[in-house]
Amino acid sequence: MELLSLNVNEHTEKKANLTYLSWAWAWQEALKADPTVNFMVHMFEGKPFMDVNGSAMVWVTVTMFHKPMTCFLPVMDYKNKCIQNPDAFEVNKAIMRCLTKALALHGLGLYIYSGEDLPEGAEKPPVARPREQSEDAEKDMESLRLFVQGIRDFIGHCSSDADLVSFWKNNQTQLDELKAALPDSFAEVVDLFKQAKSALKEKS
Repeated sequence: MELLSLNVNEHTEKKANLTYLSWAWAWQEALKADPTVNFMVHMFEGKPFMDVNGSAMVWVTVTMFHKPMTCFLPVMDYKNKCIQNPDAFEVNKAIMRCLTKALALHGLGLYIYSGEDLPEGAEKPPVARPREQSEDAEKDMESLRLFVQGIRDFIGHCSSDADLVSFWKNNQTQLDELKAALPDSFAEVVDLFKQAKSALKEKS
């Protein structure tokens, strides 16, 4: 099954101009595509979220076809603003949203995060593509670009060197792929980490 080609529009809902995909339906489709699919919620000092100055960031890794992809998401309210001291219900909701986002990195509903209305190839005639420009390669590139954007958005929330180290270790696989596929973007990420570390040092 080609996850990129699935039309997920009937299983989404709109909130505050953002589109959310049903996690239950997404997980069902993931199981159809790969019965061995599994996901892991990352723990930080015994909690399923990273504390970020009183707000929280959840991390989820989905492994499909033996390939792990990690996503992170702040715990937000209905206005998509970070919640201070979130309760268990709010953390759980963020984890399930993060799960669907991690599934998108594998291709399921990825077009939603790219701002498109239809999945790749919908209502379009098939076009022969060179091997190096295959759909799998395009999916991997788009996933890496989303990964870099996520780092740009959230690395500033790390409040200690330990957070930075944890951030790097939890995403080692994707960072290695980024280094091989998009060396300029990898260099940007390294520079972001250096800047964040310097900023933390100045605060201490």
